[in-house]
Amino acid sequence: MQRVAVGFCQARKRVPHGLQASLTPLRFEGGARTKVTRGRLYTCETILDASGREYLYLLQFYLPRFLDHSLGEKLTTVVHELWHISEEFDGDLRRHDGRCYVHGPSQREFDRTAARLAGEWLASDPPSELYAFLRYNFKELLSQYGQVFGERYPAPKLIPAKSA
Repeated sequence: MQRVAVGFCQARKRVPHGLQASLTPLRFEGGARTKVTRGRLYTCETILDASGREYLYLLQFYLPRFLDHSLGEKLTTVVHELWHISEEFDGDLRRHDGRCYVHGPSQREFDRTAARLAGEWLASDPPSELYAFLRYNFKELLSQYGQVFGERYPAPKLIPAKSA
């Protein structure tokens, strides 16, 4: 997780449906730093941690929407997004066969897998301090702690790169 930037975005509307979280890879297929698109070479804008180390992924949660779900739904969302990380942890996504390479042939099955993994993790009796804050909704967190804060990261942009 030291190479995953975790931040938040503000949801436009306080409704239960819609985007809960997103994972943005900060490299291209196979961990490549550049990609040719329409005959032009591009690189992805880098995001650095406080020590100057490059993040490989950007994980963002949409607040307050994400926090206004049940603990199980929140854990499933977290696992869903983390499951997108490639097995090589190279800044690329986990790629499935076929044209729907992000979720595979069935997003419903991808979601079921995420829910199963989240349930198994919770059943393994992890230390409660790892996820205690997820037991609260947004309003309860505000009441308990006075504020909800975190990092905000702008969406990384594709930048024209110079040929080597």
